[in-house]
Amino acid sequence: MTTRVLQRLMGPRTRVPLRQYGALLLKYIRQQKGLVALSSVLILANIGLQLVNPQIMRYFIDEAVAGSPLGRLVAAAGVFIAVALVQQVIGVLATYTSGQVGWNATNALRSDLARHALSLDMPFHNSRTPGEMIERIDGDSETLGGFFSTFAVHILGNIIMLVAVLALLFRENWLAGLALSTFAFVSIVVIIRMRNVSVASWRANREASTETYGFIEERLAGREDIRTSGAQSHIMKGYFDHMWSWFRVRVRAYAIASVVANTAQFINSASLALSLLVGAYLFYEDWITIGTVFLIYQYSRLLNRPVNSVSYEMEELQQAGASVIRIHDLLSARPEVIDGRGVRFPDGPLPVRFDSVSFAYGSGESVLRDVTLNFRAGRVLGLLGRTGSGKTTMTRLLFRLYDPDEGRVLIGGEDIREARISDLRARVGLVPQDVRLFHGTVRDNLTFFDRSVPDVHLLNVLGEMNLTRWYDTLPDGLDTMLQPDGGGLSSGEAQLLAFARVFLKDPGLVILDEATSRLDPSTEASIKRAIDRLVRGRTVLIVAHHLATIQRCDDIVILENGRLVEAGEREALASDPTTRFHRLLQTGLKEVLS
Repeated sequence: MTTRVLQRLMGPRTRVPLRQYGALLLKYIRQQKGLVALSSVLILANIGLQLVNPQIMRYFIDEAVAGSPLGRLVAAAGVFIAVALVQQVIGVLATYTSGQVGWNATNALRSDLARHALSLDMPFHNSRTPGEMIERIDGDSETLGGFFSTFAVHILGNIIMLVAVLALLFRENWLAGLALSTFAFVSIVVIIRMRNVSVASWRANREASTETYGFIEERLAGREDIRTSGAQSHIMKGYFDHMWSWFRVRVRAYAIASVVANTAQFINSASLALSLLVGAYLFYEDWITIGTVFLIYQYSRLLNRPVNSVSYEMEELQQAGASVIRIHDLLSARPEVIDGRGVRFPDGPLPVRFDSVSFAYGSGESVLRDVTLNFRAGRVLGLLGRTGSGKTTMTRLLFRLYDPDEGRVLIGGEDIREARISDLRARVGLVPQDVRLFHGTVRDNLTFFDRSVPDVHLLNVLGEMNLTRWYDTLPDGLDTMLQPDGGGLSSGEAQLLAFARVFLKDPGLVILDEATSRLDPSTEASIKRAIDRLVRGRTVLIVAHHLATIQRCDDIVILENGRLVEAGEREALASDPTTRFHRLLQTGLKEVLS
Protein backbone atom coordinates (compact mmCIF):
# COMPACT_ATOMS: atom_id res chain seq x y z
CA MET A 1 0.00 0.00 0.00
CA THR A 2 2.78 2.42 0.96
CA THR A 3 4.59 1.70 -2.31
CA ARG A 4 1.48 2.45 -4.39
CA VAL A 5 0.94 5.74 -2.53
CA LEU A 6 4.55 6.74 -3.22
CA GLN A 7 4.18 5.85 -6.89
CA ARG A 8 1.15 8.12 -7.18
CA LEU A 9 3.06 10.92 -5.48
CA MET A 10 6.06 10.74 -7.77
CA GLY A 11 4.55 9.59 -11.06
CA PRO A 12 6.11 6.89 -13.26
CA ARG A 13 8.81 4.78 -11.63
CA THR A 14 12.34 4.79 -12.92
CA ARG A 15 13.97 1.40 -12.58
CA VAL A 16 17.73 1.13 -12.45
CA PRO A 17 18.88 -2.37 -13.41
CA LEU A 18 20.99 -3.93 -10.68
CA ARG A 19 23.67 -4.75 -13.25
CA GLN A 20 24.28 -1.01 -13.72
CA TYR A 21 24.90 -0.60 -10.00
CA GLY A 22 27.02 -3.74 -9.89
CA ALA A 23 29.13 -2.92 -12.93
CA LEU A 24 29.91 0.57 -11.63
CA LEU A 25 30.63 -0.68 -8.11
CA LEU A 26 32.89 -3.54 -9.17
CA LYS A 27 34.84 -1.40 -11.61
CA TYR A 28 36.01 1.04 -8.94
CA ILE A 29 36.10 -1.27 -5.91
CA ARG A 30 38.22 -3.84 -7.75
CA GLN A 31 41.00 -1.26 -8.05
CA GLN A 32 41.57 -1.25 -4.25
CA LYS A 33 41.16 -4.86 -3.20
CA GLY A 34 43.52 -4.58 -0.25
CA LEU A 35 41.70 -1.66 1.35
CA VAL A 36 38.32 -3.30 0.73
CA ALA A 37 39.58 -6.53 2.36
CA LEU A 38 40.85 -4.62 5.42
CA SER A 39 37.55 -2.75 5.70
CA SER A 40 35.65 -6.05 5.46
CA VAL A 41 37.74 -7.66 8.22
CA LEU A 42 37.21 -4.67 10.51
CA ILE A 43 33.47 -4.66 9.90
CA LEU A 44 33.22 -8.41 10.58
CA ALA A 45 35.23 -8.01 13.79
CA ASN A 46 32.93 -5.19 14.84
CA ILE A 47 29.90 -7.40 14.21
CA GLY A 48 31.40 -10.22 16.24
CA LEU A 49 32.02 -7.97 19.23
CA GLN A 50 28.47 -6.60 19.05
CA LEU A 51 27.16 -10.17 19.28
CA VAL A 52 29.36 -11.00 22.28
CA ASN A 53 28.35 -8.13 24.59
CA PRO A 54 24.67 -9.12 25.03
CA GLN A 55 25.89 -12.58 26.07
CA ILE A 56 28.06 -10.95 28.74
CA MET A 57 25.10 -8.85 29.92
CA ARG A 58 22.85 -11.93 30.08
CA TYR A 59 25.47 -13.67 32.22
CA PHE A 60 25.80 -10.60 34.47
CA ILE A 61 22.04 -10.30 35.02
CA ASP A 62 21.46 -13.98 35.68
CA GLU A 63 24.44 -14.13 38.04
CA ALA A 64 23.22 -11.02 39.89
CA VAL A 65 19.72 -12.49 40.27
CA ALA A 66 21.27 -15.74 41.51
CA GLY A 67 23.30 -13.82 44.15
CA SER A 68 26.77 -14.70 42.80
CA PRO A 69 29.89 -13.23 44.47
CA LEU A 70 30.70 -9.60 43.76
CA GLY A 71 34.05 -10.48 42.25
CA ARG A 72 32.40 -12.52 39.52
CA LEU A 73 30.07 -9.62 38.68
CA VAL A 74 32.95 -7.12 38.63
CA ALA A 75 34.91 -9.40 36.31
CA ALA A 76 31.92 -9.67 33.96
CA ALA A 77 31.52 -5.87 33.99
CA GLY A 78 35.22 -5.42 33.23
CA VAL A 79 35.04 -7.80 30.27
CA PHE A 80 31.93 -5.97 29.02
CA ILE A 81 33.71 -2.58 29.16
CA ALA A 82 36.85 -3.94 27.48
CA VAL A 83 34.84 -5.49 24.64
CA ALA A 84 32.86 -2.26 24.21
CA LEU A 85 36.05 -0.17 24.01
CA VAL A 86 37.68 -2.51 21.49
CA GLN A 87 34.47 -2.48 19.46
CA GLN A 88 34.50 1.34 19.35
CA VAL A 89 38.11 1.44 18.17
CA ILE A 90 37.45 -1.15 15.48
CA GLY A 91 34.29 0.74 14.45
CA VAL A 92 36.27 3.97 13.97
CA LEU A 93 38.89 2.13 11.89
CA ALA A 94 36.17 0.47 9.80
CA THR A 95 34.51 3.84 9.15
CA TYR A 96 37.85 5.37 8.14
CA THR A 97 38.83 2.58 5.75
CA SER A 98 35.41 2.42 4.10
CA GLY A 99 35.46 6.21 3.73
CA GLN A 100 38.89 5.95 2.10
CA VAL A 101 37.51 3.37 -0.32
CA GLY A 102 34.70 5.76 -1.24
CA TRP A 103 37.04 8.73 -1.65
CA ASN A 104 39.43 6.81 -3.90
CA ALA A 105 36.61 5.37 -5.99
CA THR A 106 34.90 8.76 -6.33
CA ASN A 107 38.10 10.43 -7.51
CA ALA A 108 38.73 7.62 -10.00
CA LEU A 109 35.18 8.04 -11.33
CA ARG A 110 35.67 11.82 -11.64
CA SER A 111 38.85 11.25 -13.62
CA ASP A 112 37.18 8.78 -15.95
CA LEU A 113 34.20 11.08 -16.54
CA ALA A 114 36.45 14.07 -17.21
CA ARG A 115 38.64 12.03 -19.59
CA HIS A 116 35.57 10.72 -21.42
CA ALA A 117 34.00 14.20 -21.66
CA LEU A 118 37.22 15.54 -23.18
CA SER A 119 37.16 12.74 -25.75
CA LEU A 120 33.68 13.74 -26.95
CA ASP A 121 33.55 16.07 -29.92
CA MET A 122 32.03 19.44 -30.62
CA PRO A 123 28.40 18.41 -31.40
CA PHE A 124 28.13 16.93 -27.90
CA HIS A 125 29.64 19.93 -26.09
CA ASN A 126 27.75 22.49 -28.18
CA SER A 127 24.48 21.17 -26.75
CA ARG A 128 25.65 21.46 -23.12
CA THR A 129 26.89 24.30 -20.96
CA PRO A 130 30.17 24.07 -18.99
CA GLY A 131 28.16 24.36 -15.77
CA GLU A 132 26.11 21.31 -16.73
CA MET A 133 29.26 19.31 -17.45
CA ILE A 134 30.80 20.33 -14.11
CA GLU A 135 27.70 19.13 -12.29
CA ARG A 136 27.71 15.88 -14.27
CA ILE A 137 31.37 15.15 -13.53
CA ASP A 138 31.65 16.44 -9.96
CA GLY A 139 28.12 16.47 -8.56
CA ASP A 140 27.06 13.01 -9.69
CA SER A 141 30.40 11.54 -8.61
CA GLU A 142 30.01 13.12 -5.17
CA THR A 143 26.55 11.60 -4.82
CA LEU A 144 28.02 8.17 -5.47
CA GLY A 145 30.70 8.62 -2.79
CA GLY A 146 28.58 7.02 -0.03
CA PHE A 147 27.48 4.28 -2.39
CA PHE A 148 31.08 3.35 -3.07
CA SER A 149 32.25 3.62 0.54
CA THR A 150 29.46 1.79 2.36
CA PHE A 151 27.16 -0.13 0.08
CA ALA A 152 28.99 -3.35 -0.81
CA VAL A 153 30.86 -3.86 2.47
CA HIS A 154 28.01 -2.70 4.69
CA ILE A 155 25.35 -4.70 2.89
CA LEU A 156 27.50 -7.81 3.21
CA GLY A 157 28.15 -7.01 6.88
CA ASN A 158 24.46 -6.45 7.54
CA ILE A 159 23.53 -9.76 5.94
CA ILE A 160 26.07 -11.52 8.16
CA MET A 161 24.74 -9.63 11.21
CA LEU A 162 21.16 -10.58 10.32
CA VAL A 163 21.93 -14.27 9.86
CA ALA A 164 24.08 -14.41 13.00
CA VAL A 165 21.47 -12.72 15.22
CA LEU A 166 18.67 -14.96 13.96
CA ALA A 167 20.82 -18.06 14.44
CA LEU A 168 21.58 -17.04 18.04
CA LEU A 169 17.89 -16.34 18.70
CA PHE A 170 16.94 -19.81 17.41
CA ARG A 171 19.67 -21.20 19.64
CA GLU A 172 18.09 -19.54 22.67
CA ASN A 173 14.48 -20.39 21.79
CA TRP A 174 12.82 -21.51 18.57
CA LEU A 175 9.71 -19.36 19.16
CA ALA A 176 11.75 -16.18 19.59
CA GLY A 177 13.80 -17.06 16.51
CA LEU A 178 10.73 -17.81 14.39
CA ALA A 179 8.80 -14.69 15.44
CA LEU A 180 11.66 -12.26 14.84
CA SER A 181 12.82 -14.05 11.68
CA THR A 182 9.34 -13.71 10.17
CA PHE A 183 9.15 -10.05 11.15
CA ALA A 184 12.63 -9.32 9.76
CA PHE A 185 11.80 -11.07 6.48
CA VAL A 186 8.57 -9.08 6.01
CA SER A 187 10.36 -5.83 6.91
CA ILE A 188 13.14 -6.39 4.39
CA VAL A 189 10.67 -7.32 1.65
CA VAL A 190 8.76 -4.07 2.25
CA ILE A 191 11.93 -1.99 2.18
CA ILE A 192 13.32 -3.67 -0.92
CA ARG A 193 10.02 -3.16 -2.75
CA MET A 194 10.45 0.56 -2.08
CA ARG A 195 13.97 0.58 -3.60
CA ASN A 196 13.15 2.46 -6.82
CA VAL A 197 10.24 4.60 -5.70
CA SER A 198 12.20 7.86 -5.46
CA VAL A 199 14.81 7.39 -8.20
CA ALA A 200 12.82 9.59 -10.60
CA SER A 201 12.57 12.37 -7.99
CA TRP A 202 16.28 12.21 -7.18
CA ARG A 203 17.08 12.25 -10.89
CA ALA A 204 14.87 15.32 -11.32
CA ASN A 205 16.74 16.88 -8.38
CA ARG A 206 20.10 16.24 -10.11
CA GLU A 207 18.77 17.68 -13.38
CA ALA A 208 17.48 20.80 -11.61
CA SER A 209 20.89 21.20 -9.95
CA THR A 210 22.61 20.86 -13.32
CA GLU A 211 20.36 23.46 -14.96
CA THR A 212 20.90 25.89 -12.09
CA TYR A 213 24.70 25.61 -12.22
CA GLY A 214 24.60 25.92 -16.00
CA PHE A 215 22.58 29.13 -15.66
CA ILE A 216 25.01 30.53 -13.08
CA GLU A 217 28.10 29.65 -15.15
CA GLU A 218 26.68 31.21 -18.31
CA ARG A 219 25.68 34.44 -16.55
CA LEU A 220 29.03 34.77 -14.76
CA ALA A 221 30.79 34.36 -18.10
CA GLY A 222 28.75 37.27 -19.49
CA ARG A 223 28.96 39.48 -16.39
CA GLU A 224 30.42 42.49 -18.24
CA ASP A 225 27.62 42.54 -20.81
CA ILE A 226 25.04 42.06 -18.07
CA ARG A 227 26.37 45.03 -16.09
CA THR A 228 26.77 47.37 -19.04
CA SER A 229 23.25 46.60 -20.27
CA GLY A 230 21.70 46.96 -16.81
CA ALA A 231 20.25 43.44 -16.90
CA GLN A 232 21.05 42.51 -13.29
CA SER A 233 17.41 42.45 -12.17
CA HIS A 234 16.45 40.24 -15.12
CA ILE A 235 19.28 37.81 -14.32
CA MET A 236 18.28 37.68 -10.64
CA LYS A 237 14.70 36.92 -11.68
CA GLY A 238 15.99 34.02 -13.79
CA TYR A 239 18.17 32.85 -10.90
CA PHE A 240 15.17 32.95 -8.54
CA ASP A 241 13.08 30.92 -11.00
CA HIS A 242 15.78 28.25 -11.26
CA MET A 243 16.23 28.07 -7.48
CA TRP A 244 12.48 27.89 -6.91
CA SER A 245 12.14 25.03 -9.41
CA TRP A 246 15.06 23.22 -7.78
CA PHE A 247 13.56 23.81 -4.32
CA ARG A 248 10.23 22.24 -5.29
CA VAL A 249 11.89 19.22 -6.88
CA ARG A 250 14.21 18.79 -3.88
CA VAL A 251 11.36 19.02 -1.35
CA ARG A 252 9.46 16.39 -3.31
CA ALA A 253 12.46 14.05 -3.35
CA TYR A 254 13.08 14.46 0.39
CA ALA A 255 9.38 14.04 1.17
CA ILE A 256 9.32 10.68 -0.58
CA ALA A 257 12.60 9.70 1.06
CA SER A 258 11.20 10.62 4.48
CA VAL A 259 8.29 8.23 3.97
CA VAL A 260 10.80 5.45 3.37
CA ALA A 261 12.79 6.46 6.47
CA ASN A 262 9.68 6.72 8.66
CA THR A 263 8.56 3.30 7.49
CA ALA A 264 11.87 1.95 8.75
CA GLN A 265 11.40 3.69 12.09
CA PHE A 266 7.95 2.16 12.46
CA ILE A 267 9.42 -1.28 11.71
CA ASN A 268 12.11 -0.63 14.32
CA SER A 269 9.59 0.19 17.05
CA ALA A 270 7.37 -2.76 16.13
CA SER A 271 10.36 -5.11 16.27
CA LEU A 272 11.29 -3.98 19.80
CA ALA A 273 7.68 -4.34 20.94
CA LEU A 274 7.55 -7.84 19.48
CA SER A 275 10.79 -8.84 21.23
CA LEU A 276 9.47 -7.66 24.60
CA LEU A 277 6.17 -9.44 24.05
CA VAL A 278 7.87 -12.73 23.09
CA GLY A 279 10.38 -12.38 25.93
CA ALA A 280 7.66 -11.73 28.50
CA TYR A 281 5.65 -14.73 27.32
CA LEU A 282 8.64 -17.08 27.44
CA PHE A 283 9.68 -15.77 30.87
CA TYR A 284 6.24 -16.27 32.39
CA GLU A 285 6.14 -19.75 30.90
CA ASP A 286 9.45 -20.29 32.72
CA TRP A 287 11.21 -21.24 29.49
CA ILE A 288 13.93 -18.59 29.80
CA THR A 289 15.65 -16.49 32.46
CA ILE A 290 15.32 -12.72 32.91
CA GLY A 291 18.83 -12.38 31.50
CA THR A 292 17.69 -14.16 28.35
CA VAL A 293 14.76 -11.71 28.06
CA PHE A 294 17.32 -8.94 28.04
CA LEU A 295 19.36 -10.93 25.53
CA ILE A 296 16.38 -11.26 23.17
CA TYR A 297 15.67 -7.55 23.50
CA GLN A 298 19.29 -6.63 22.78
CA TYR A 299 19.45 -8.99 19.83
CA SER A 300 16.22 -7.44 18.55
CA ARG A 301 17.94 -4.06 18.70
CA LEU A 302 20.90 -5.52 16.84
CA LEU A 303 18.45 -7.01 14.34
CA ASN A 304 17.04 -3.55 13.73
CA ARG A 305 20.47 -2.27 12.73
CA PRO A 306 20.75 -4.34 9.55
CA VAL A 307 17.08 -3.65 8.77
CA ASN A 308 17.60 0.09 9.34
CA SER A 309 20.84 -0.05 7.43
CA VAL A 310 19.07 -1.70 4.52
CA SER A 311 16.57 1.18 4.66
CA TYR A 312 19.40 3.74 4.73
CA GLU A 313 21.29 1.95 1.98
CA MET A 314 18.10 1.86 -0.10
CA GLU A 315 17.75 5.63 0.34
CA GLU A 316 21.39 6.04 -0.68
CA LEU A 317 20.74 3.64 -3.53
CA GLN A 318 17.81 5.75 -4.71
CA GLN A 319 19.95 8.88 -4.77
CA ALA A 320 22.78 6.93 -6.37
CA GLY A 321 20.33 5.54 -8.93
CA ALA A 322 19.67 9.01 -10.33
CA SER A 323 23.41 9.62 -10.65
CA VAL A 324 24.03 6.12 -12.04
CA ILE A 325 21.54 6.84 -14.85
CA ARG A 326 23.15 10.19 -15.67
CA ILE A 327 26.68 8.77 -15.48
CA HIS A 328 25.64 5.85 -17.69
CA ASP A 329 24.14 8.31 -20.19
CA LEU A 330 27.37 10.33 -20.24
CA LEU A 331 29.62 7.29 -20.58
CA SER A 332 27.34 5.91 -23.31
CA ALA A 333 27.85 9.03 -25.43
CA ARG A 334 30.25 8.32 -28.25
CA PRO A 335 32.22 10.78 -30.36
CA GLU A 336 31.19 11.16 -33.97
CA VAL A 337 34.80 11.89 -34.93
CA ILE A 338 36.87 8.74 -34.36
CA ASP A 339 40.45 7.69 -35.02
CA GLY A 340 41.36 6.36 -38.44
CA ARG A 341 43.62 3.41 -39.19
CA GLY A 342 46.74 5.49 -38.53
CA VAL A 343 48.21 6.87 -41.75
CA ARG A 344 51.21 9.12 -41.18
CA PHE A 345 51.76 12.59 -42.57
CA PRO A 346 55.02 13.45 -44.32
CA ASP A 347 57.56 15.76 -42.69
CA GLY A 348 57.89 19.39 -43.72
CA PRO A 349 55.23 21.70 -45.17
CA LEU A 350 51.94 19.96 -45.93
CA PRO A 351 49.74 20.45 -49.01
CA VAL A 352 45.99 20.74 -48.38
CA ARG A 353 43.02 19.72 -50.52
CA PHE A 354 39.29 20.16 -50.01
CA ASP A 355 37.63 17.68 -52.35
CA SER A 356 33.94 18.53 -53.02
CA VAL A 357 33.36 19.27 -49.33
CA SER A 358 29.88 20.08 -48.02
CA PHE A 359 29.02 20.52 -44.35
CA ALA A 360 26.16 21.61 -42.08
CA TYR A 361 26.00 21.89 -38.30
CA GLY A 362 23.48 19.29 -37.19
CA SER A 363 20.27 19.53 -39.18
CA GLY A 364 20.83 23.19 -40.04
CA GLU A 365 21.53 24.84 -43.34
CA SER A 366 24.71 23.94 -45.21
CA VAL A 367 27.65 26.12 -44.22
CA LEU A 368 29.98 24.79 -46.94
CA ARG A 369 28.67 23.74 -50.34
CA ASP A 370 30.75 21.60 -52.71
CA VAL A 371 34.04 23.33 -51.92
CA THR A 372 37.02 22.09 -53.94
CA LEU A 373 40.33 23.72 -53.18
CA ASN A 374 44.02 22.91 -53.54
CA PHE A 375 46.84 24.81 -52.01
CA ARG A 376 50.42 23.82 -52.32
CA ALA A 377 52.91 22.99 -49.61
CA GLY A 378 54.99 25.87 -48.33
CA ARG A 379 52.56 28.55 -49.57
CA VAL A 380 50.66 31.16 -47.56
CA LEU A 381 46.94 31.17 -48.33
CA GLY A 382 44.65 34.06 -47.41
CA LEU A 383 41.05 32.99 -46.73
CA LEU A 384 38.55 35.85 -47.19
CA GLY A 385 34.82 36.09 -46.79
CA ARG A 386 32.07 37.82 -44.87
CA THR A 387 30.99 36.62 -41.44
CA GLY A 388 29.13 33.34 -41.89
CA SER A 389 30.73 32.53 -45.23
CA GLY A 390 32.36 29.34 -43.89
CA LYS A 391 35.94 30.41 -43.12
CA THR A 392 35.98 29.21 -39.51
CA THR A 393 34.19 26.01 -40.49
CA MET A 394 37.00 25.19 -42.94
CA THR A 395 39.59 25.54 -40.18
CA ARG A 396 37.50 23.30 -37.87
CA LEU A 397 37.36 20.64 -40.56
CA LEU A 398 41.16 20.76 -40.88
CA PHE A 399 41.43 19.89 -37.18
CA ARG A 400 38.67 17.27 -37.43
CA LEU A 401 36.59 19.00 -34.82
CA TYR A 402 33.89 17.91 -37.28
CA ASP A 403 33.88 15.65 -40.33
CA PRO A 404 32.41 16.82 -43.65
CA ASP A 405 28.97 15.55 -44.63
CA GLU A 406 30.21 15.03 -48.17
CA GLY A 407 33.63 15.02 -49.78
CA ARG A 408 37.10 14.68 -48.28
CA VAL A 409 39.75 16.83 -46.62
CA LEU A 410 43.29 15.77 -47.45
CA ILE A 411 46.52 16.93 -45.80
CA GLY A 412 49.84 15.75 -47.14
CA GLY A 413 47.93 13.69 -49.71
CA GLU A 414 46.15 11.66 -46.98
CA ASP A 415 42.46 11.71 -46.10
CA ILE A 416 42.55 13.05 -42.55
CA ARG A 417 39.82 10.57 -41.51
CA GLU A 418 42.38 7.82 -42.00
CA ALA A 419 44.80 9.35 -39.48
CA ARG A 420 44.79 9.23 -35.71
CA ILE A 421 43.35 12.45 -34.32
CA SER A 422 46.39 13.01 -32.10
CA ASP A 423 48.75 12.64 -35.08
CA LEU A 424 46.69 15.10 -37.13
CA ARG A 425 46.57 17.76 -34.44
CA ALA A 426 50.28 17.34 -33.78
CA ARG A 427 50.92 18.38 -37.40
CA VAL A 428 48.44 21.27 -37.51
CA GLY A 429 48.90 24.40 -35.37
CA LEU A 430 46.47 27.21 -34.61
CA VAL A 431 46.93 30.78 -33.42
CA PRO A 432 43.38 31.95 -32.54
CA GLN A 433 42.08 35.48 -32.38
CA ASP A 434 40.95 34.96 -28.78
CA VAL A 435 43.79 33.32 -26.86
CA ARG A 436 42.87 30.96 -24.01
CA LEU A 437 45.37 30.89 -21.15
CA PHE A 438 45.05 28.65 -18.10
CA HIS A 439 45.54 29.17 -14.39
CA GLY A 440 48.97 27.59 -14.31
CA THR A 441 52.64 28.36 -14.75
CA VAL A 442 54.14 30.00 -17.80
CA ARG A 443 55.76 26.66 -18.61
CA ASP A 444 52.45 24.80 -18.48
CA ASN A 445 50.70 27.42 -20.61
CA LEU A 446 53.39 27.14 -23.28
CA THR A 447 53.59 23.35 -23.33
CA PHE A 448 49.99 22.47 -22.40
CA PHE A 449 51.29 20.72 -19.27
CA ASP A 450 53.87 18.63 -21.14
CA ARG A 451 56.84 18.47 -18.72
CA SER A 452 59.07 16.71 -21.27
CA VAL A 453 59.88 19.97 -23.12
CA PRO A 454 63.31 21.26 -21.96
CA ASP A 455 63.43 24.69 -20.36
CA VAL A 456 66.25 25.66 -22.73
CA HIS A 457 63.94 25.13 -25.70
CA LEU A 458 61.25 27.24 -24.06
CA LEU A 459 63.66 30.09 -23.41
CA ASN A 460 64.94 29.97 -26.99
CA VAL A 461 61.38 30.25 -28.33
CA LEU A 462 60.61 33.16 -25.99
CA GLY A 463 63.73 34.84 -27.32
CA GLU A 464 62.60 34.35 -30.92
CA MET A 465 59.28 35.94 -30.00
CA ASN A 466 61.03 38.99 -28.49
CA LEU A 467 59.61 38.05 -25.08
CA THR A 468 62.94 38.01 -23.27
CA ARG A 469 62.36 41.42 -21.69
CA TRP A 470 58.89 40.31 -20.54
CA TYR A 471 60.32 37.04 -19.23
CA ASP A 472 62.96 38.91 -17.19
CA THR A 473 60.16 40.67 -15.26
CA LEU A 474 58.60 37.40 -14.10
CA PRO A 475 59.24 36.79 -10.38
CA ASP A 476 59.60 33.00 -10.71
CA GLY A 477 60.62 32.63 -14.34
CA LEU A 478 58.90 29.73 -16.09
CA ASP A 479 57.31 28.75 -12.75
CA THR A 480 55.45 32.08 -12.49
CA MET A 481 51.72 31.44 -12.10
CA LEU A 482 49.42 33.11 -14.61
CA GLN A 483 45.99 34.26 -13.53
CA PRO A 484 42.86 32.60 -14.99
CA ASP A 485 42.13 33.69 -18.58
CA GLY A 486 45.50 35.42 -18.75
CA GLY A 487 44.61 38.10 -16.23
CA GLY A 488 47.56 40.46 -15.73
CA LEU A 489 48.78 40.05 -19.33
CA SER A 490 48.12 42.47 -22.15
CA SER A 491 46.34 41.13 -25.22
CA GLY A 492 49.63 41.47 -27.08
CA GLU A 493 51.55 39.40 -24.53
CA ALA A 494 48.86 36.74 -24.58
CA GLN A 495 48.96 36.63 -28.38
CA LEU A 496 52.74 36.29 -28.34
CA LEU A 497 52.45 33.33 -25.97
CA ALA A 498 50.00 31.73 -28.41
CA PHE A 499 52.57 32.16 -31.20
CA ALA A 500 55.22 30.64 -28.95
CA ARG A 501 53.00 27.56 -28.50
CA VAL A 502 52.97 27.04 -32.26
CA PHE A 503 56.76 27.46 -32.48
CA LEU A 504 57.14 24.75 -29.84
CA LYS A 505 54.76 22.43 -31.70
CA ASP A 506 56.59 22.91 -35.02
CA PRO A 507 53.65 21.82 -37.23
CA GLY A 508 53.65 21.40 -41.01
CA LEU A 509 50.41 23.40 -41.38
CA VAL A 510 49.65 26.58 -39.42
CA ILE A 511 46.29 28.36 -39.22
CA LEU A 512 46.30 32.05 -38.23
CA ASP A 513 42.85 33.36 -37.36
CA GLU A 514 43.60 37.08 -37.90
CA ALA A 515 46.12 36.67 -35.13
CA THR A 516 47.45 40.24 -35.30
CA SER A 517 44.09 42.01 -35.19
CA ARG A 518 44.27 43.11 -31.52
CA LEU A 519 47.90 44.07 -31.13
CA ASP A 520 49.45 47.46 -30.51
CA PRO A 521 51.88 48.66 -33.22
CA SER A 522 55.09 47.69 -31.38
CA THR A 523 53.81 44.22 -30.50
CA GLU A 524 52.41 43.79 -34.01
CA ALA A 525 55.87 44.47 -35.40
CA SER A 526 57.27 41.68 -33.21
CA ILE A 527 54.52 39.33 -34.36
CA LYS A 528 55.14 40.16 -38.01
CA ARG A 529 58.80 39.29 -37.63
CA ALA A 530 57.80 36.05 -35.87
CA ILE A 531 55.33 35.22 -38.65
CA ASP A 532 58.07 35.75 -41.23
CA ARG A 533 60.08 33.06 -39.44
CA LEU A 534 57.02 30.86 -38.87
CA VAL A 535 56.06 30.63 -42.55
CA ARG A 536 59.48 29.37 -43.55
CA GLY A 537 59.25 25.67 -44.27
CA ARG A 538 55.51 25.51 -43.42
CA THR A 539 52.15 25.81 -45.12
CA VAL A 540 50.11 28.67 -43.65
CA LEU A 541 46.38 29.42 -43.85
CA ILE A 542 45.45 32.96 -42.77
CA VAL A 543 41.82 33.84 -42.01
CA ALA A 544 42.14 37.55 -42.73
CA HIS A 545 40.13 40.73 -42.42
CA HIS A 546 42.87 43.34 -42.81
CA LEU A 547 44.71 44.49 -45.89
CA ALA A 548 48.09 44.44 -44.10
CA THR A 549 47.66 40.74 -43.33
CA ILE A 550 46.77 39.94 -46.95
CA GLN A 551 50.02 41.45 -48.24
CA ARG A 552 52.04 38.49 -46.94
CA CYS A 553 49.83 35.88 -48.69
CA ASP A 554 50.91 34.02 -51.82
CA ASP A 555 47.38 32.89 -52.77
CA ILE A 556 43.86 34.17 -52.11
CA VAL A 557 40.58 32.27 -51.69
CA ILE A 558 37.24 34.05 -51.34
CA LEU A 559 34.16 32.35 -49.87
CA GLU A 560 30.59 33.55 -50.18
CA ASN A 561 27.61 31.78 -48.61
CA GLY A 562 29.66 28.63 -48.20
CA ARG A 563 30.84 28.47 -51.80
CA LEU A 564 34.27 29.10 -53.23
CA VAL A 565 33.77 32.03 -55.61
CA GLU A 566 37.37 32.97 -56.38
CA ALA A 567 40.87 31.53 -55.98
CA GLY A 568 44.29 32.36 -57.39
CA GLU A 569 47.67 33.94 -56.81
CA ARG A 570 47.39 37.19 -54.90
CA GLU A 571 49.38 39.34 -57.31
CA ALA A 572 47.49 38.06 -60.34
CA LEU A 573 44.11 38.64 -58.71
CA ALA A 574 45.11 42.08 -57.44
CA SER A 575 46.21 43.22 -60.90
CA ASP A 576 43.08 41.98 -62.67
CA PRO A 577 40.31 44.64 -62.39
CA THR A 578 37.61 42.05 -63.15
CA THR A 579 38.27 40.00 -59.99
CA ARG A 580 36.43 40.24 -56.72
CA PHE A 581 39.72 40.52 -54.88
CA HIS A 582 40.68 43.59 -56.90
CA ARG A 583 37.35 45.22 -56.07
CA LEU A 584 37.80 44.35 -52.38
CA LEU A 585 41.16 46.09 -52.39
CA GLN A 586 39.62 49.15 -53.96
CA THR A 587 36.67 49.40 -51.57
CA GLY A 588 38.58 48.65 -48.37
CA LEU A 589 38.96 45.10 -47.18
CA LYS A 590 37.99 45.60 -43.55
CA GLU A 591 34.73 47.35 -44.27
CA VAL A 592 33.61 44.86 -46.91
CA LEU A 593 34.45 41.67 -44.98
CA SER A 594 33.36 42.68 -41.49
